[in-house]
Amino acid sequence: MYDRISSNVRKSWLLIFVFIAFVGLIGLVFGYLTDFGYWGLIIAVGLSLLMTWGSYYSSDKIALSISRAKEADPNQYRQLHNLVEGLALAAGMPKPRVYVVDDTAPNAFATGRNPEHAAIAVTRGLLAKMNREELEGVLAHELSHIKNRDTLVMTLAVTLVGVIVLLADWMLRALWWGGGDRDSRGGAGLPIAVIGLVLLIFAPLIAQLFQFAISRRREFLADADAVFLTRYPDGLINALNKLREDQTVVRTASKATAHLWIESPIARKAHEGATRRGAWLNRLFDTHPPLEER
Repeated sequence: MYDRISSNVRKSWLLIFVFIAFVGLIGLVFGYLTDFGYWGLIIAVGLSLLMTWGSYYSSDKIALSISRAKEADPNQYRQLHNLVEGLALAAGMPKPRVYVVDDTAPNAFATGRNPEHAAIAVTRGLLAKMNREELEGVLAHELSHIKNRDTLVMTLAVTLVGVIVLLADWMLRALWWGGGDRDSRGGAGLPIAVIGLVLLIFAPLIAQLFQFAISRRREFLADADAVFLTRYPDGLINALNKLREDQTVVRTASKATAHLWIESPIARKAHEGATRRGAWLNRLFDTHPPLEER
């Protein structure tokens, strides 16, 4: 357990380093292709440092705001608060803040940089469609993400990946409408320019694939830890079966936050059919492993 926590902390720092380096590379390429020169690199690195600081301290608030989660009233949602408190006590961690998303689709997610600054959000659909044991299994899964520091990596990815996508899009638009002239660089200029444009075009795709890879491999461990915490495998198994059978999408979810939820909150019916036919390419874009495997 402690090795996993330490590993996730190291991966979080690695994610931050890769993000800053990648954004810096985009800025360097943009500066080369325009008249910005090294100012493109300086501006990009400065922006990446600012966004890294902001995402570390505010990523939980950003994820909750995007999902339109509201803090759960202790009186109205007494059972929910009691379950979270009991599981947190059993896990030896502070009780996270509890939120509810006004949506009929059954789903839940956890967010926060550490157990002291964490939150769990569940949809009204989950509360309506799960019995007590199934709800406990889902909450234990989310608490496991918090305890293992999965939420640190996953919530950082929400903001950092979004920054890469927006920055690459802005730079491509700037090049399209008013790119600088680099003909003076001679024969070597064209290959570098082509490489730079390819980098800018594929930056969002690379960022998304990195985000999905982070998410998928953590779900199995969180499932196992949830069962260890509740000592009742059937609760989580039945909950995952209900999630598999329910094809309702979360209206407030987006691709940026999809990897935070216990199961993909966006439309997946046709996509799962392609996955079952063995299309390996489809799995690259899955935010979660198939529920059958879990």
